[in-house]
Amino acid sequence: MSERFTGSFTQQEPIPEAGIEAAVAVMRHGRLHRYNTVDGEIAEAALLEEEFAAYTGARFCLGLASGGAAMACALRACGVKPGDPVLSNAFTLAPVPGAIASMGARPVFVEVTEDLTIDFAHLEAQAKATGAKVLLLSHMRGHVCDMEALVSLCDRLGLKVIEDCAHTMGAAWKGVASGRHGAVGCYSTQTYKHMNSGEGGLLVTDDEELAARAVLLSGSYMLFARHRAAPGAEVFERLKLDIPNVSSRMDNLRAAILRPQIGMLEDRRARWRVLYQGMEAGLAGVAGVQLIARPQAEDYVGSSFQFLLPGWEAARVVRFLAGAAARGVELKWFGAADPQGFTSRYSHWRYAAPEVLPQTDRVLAGLIDMRLPLTFAPGDVAQIARIIGEEVAVAAAARELSPVAAPTAD
Repeated sequence: MSERFTGSFTQQEPIPEAGIEAAVAVMRHGRLHRYNTVDGEIAEAALLEEEFAAYTGARFCLGLASGGAAMACALRACGVKPGDPVLSNAFTLAPVPGAIASMGARPVFVEVTEDLTIDFAHLEAQAKATGAKVLLLSHMRGHVCDMEALVSLCDRLGLKVIEDCAHTMGAAWKGVASGRHGAVGCYSTQTYKHMNSGEGGLLVTDDEELAARAVLLSGSYMLFARHRAAPGAEVFERLKLDIPNVSSRMDNLRAAILRPQIGMLEDRRARWRVLYQGMEAGLAGVAGVQLIARPQAEDYVGSSFQFLLPGWEAARVVRFLAGAAARGVELKWFGAADPQGFTSRYSHWRYAAPEVLPQTDRVLAGLIDMRLPLTFAPGDVAQIARIIGEEVAVAAAARELSPVAAPTAD
């Protein structure tokens, strides 16, 4: 078992030449602020919003500084106030409860299933127990629940749905784009997401009042007429003196980098699917490994891969992670006692005072996660799967477990 993977789990593809050229043009004229335009010029940010709205089929779109900023803006636009309970699935990443806490609201976590999606029964129980009016639904790691059933349940419970689509840009449920089932869809363009501008976020909605509130919140300086994917001036006139400026706009430089990438999303989804299915095939039948079921109705973007080691005690998982890391395979574990880099779980967010969720704890105790960057080739994922299978067997066979330090997740 001397085989070792030498690739990088964090190396992304280069920015497309069209994006580089557009970004250089913005730097040459110096008008990076979205409202700094000359006569006859349309800002890159305004064009990005128009084009992304068309891609998703949304009426309105707003570019923001990050995915977290998009979620916080959506929550404010939906009327969330300090102290309000906001529901969210317990399996998510720190920016989701962070967006809720950023306005003094209270995250209320909902159990996750073995399919890594929100538990409908517990969602109903938490909604009734807390009186929450908003669900910030995280499509964590690209796993989409039955959205028709979710929307029906939330309509019955009086819950407004905000979708966190940081991991599902380009995905769909029964042909409907991710982010288009709820009242608002929020996306991230951080480097490890499906379009890359380093940092950035996008918000879509069909609700003209929510859209106008979001534009004003983002910091429009009453220049809302310069938005092309926004409601008419009459909607802003009703609201403009009542909405604070929170200054979370996207700039023209990042928008210029992103615009050419919209047209690449379908190709990227197809290429990610090849990598994901290659990993599935490589791990199918490995004793001790449980794969995550993908519903036929879900058109997913497989930019990361997850599997379960059900029933494994922590020491055995740590041994497996160390063995894989020694052979160049960087894995993340959602069952670790302490947060590791980007990887944390609901019990680590003490500011939210989370209640214990036994079902989620059981699932996360054996949940392993890895990135699948498009710089990988099918042969790379086949090699990674072989190494994982061998190290699972080694760890599963170990009888005397000595303490092993958990590897640091990136």
